[in-house]
Amino acid sequence: MKFPSFSLNFSQHNNILFIRTILILLFSCATIRVDFCFSSFQSSLQELPLEGNFSFSENEFAAKDFGNRYHFLPLAVLHPKSVSDISTTIKHIWDMGPFSKLTVAARGHGHSTRGQSQADQGIVINMRSLREPEMRFSTGRFPFVDVSAGELWINILHESLKYGLAPKSWTDYLHLTVGGTLSNGGISGQAFRHGPQISNVYQLEVVTGKGEVINCSEKQNADLFHGVLGGLGQFGIITKARISLEPAPKMVKWIRVLYSDFSAFTRDQEYLISAENTFDYIEGFVYINRTDVLNNWRLSFTPDDPIEASKFISDGRILYCLELAKNFNPDNKADTINQDIEGLLSPLSYIRSTLFMSEISYVEFLDRVHTSELKLRSKGRLLVGRGFLPKQLKELEKQ
Repeated sequence: MKFPSFSLNFSQHNNILFIRTILILLFSCATIRVDFCFSSFQSSLQELPLEGNFSFSENEFAAKDFGNRYHFLPLAVLHPKSVSDISTTIKHIWDMGPFSKLTVAARGHGHSTRGQSQADQGIVINMRSLREPEMRFSTGRFPFVDVSAGELWINILHESLKYGLAPKSWTDYLHLTVGGTLSNGGISGQAFRHGPQISNVYQLEVVTGKGEVINCSEKQNADLFHGVLGGLGQFGIITKARISLEPAPKMVKWIRVLYSDFSAFTRDQEYLISAENTFDYIEGFVYINRTDVLNNWRLSFTPDDPIEASKFISDGRILYCLELAKNFNPDNKADTINQDIEGLLSPLSYIRSTLFMSEISYVEFLDRVHTSELKLRSKGRLLVGRGFLPKQLKELEKQ
């Protein structure tokens, strides 16, 4: 009676061993196949005729961004030296077909926040390696500059100022690539007047998802032109841009005022951005339970009424700050600029004791956030991933 039972158990044992063996073989084959695919992809990329190069290791920088929340390690990073390098790489991936499942992401300075410039086991294109061709300026009736998408806005500022010119619209942080901000929008306090940066572009050079290099503008390949501007890199990779310029001022009156009433704050903002004669920069932000706000401002500003300002208490309050700037040139408007500003401020409903003002150069104003960043870095108060902790944001505001 026991023999049949023994036979059954023996049979079950053999079946289990057989199934385990099959599963081990299947997983081993899958691992070998994956490794083979990665090795095959790497070999095919290394064989591409490029001026630049791929890196297949030590690419952790490409798995980080400003948000410091997502970390996707790429299979490889392309460091292009020419537009042809980008075109050749993307065409190669297109020709491989969908089975490769390789994704491509262009990365500038890594200031995106949700992994947009990362590619999980894909290809990241390091656009900062693309600095060619050199900037080319046209100073005619409608001045412009032709720049590589890998160029930093701070460099464009310094070079254009040599011609007495500057781009019309900015972001608050200038150490970003042209391609990066044009792929997102590029918004700052000048947008109410000139529109965001994507509204101040005459022409683009774009590498499409098939690896084609196409020039586009409002009159040529307009769908592609409007698609890639603010398109988050989903319709092509911007490799060159023609940026509109205007005469650059030399100095700036930089102003901050506070509100305790949100309705008054928004009403004054709407009034200023719709007025014909107004400031050149208008932006607002919120303070929540910020300690000693005005005293922190004294590092960069001078209070209009020092005595009343010293009595102001910000602790435990929600306050709304209006940040303003008026551009001017000392040689022809120094006598009237203060009168102009007084006239613009007089109808506003801000808390009078919170008026602070500073006079700085145009370059200092545009690069003010980077200056504060350097101060924090020198004190070791910035994260390695370049994101900010709440305490660090408070320190940034104090600078």
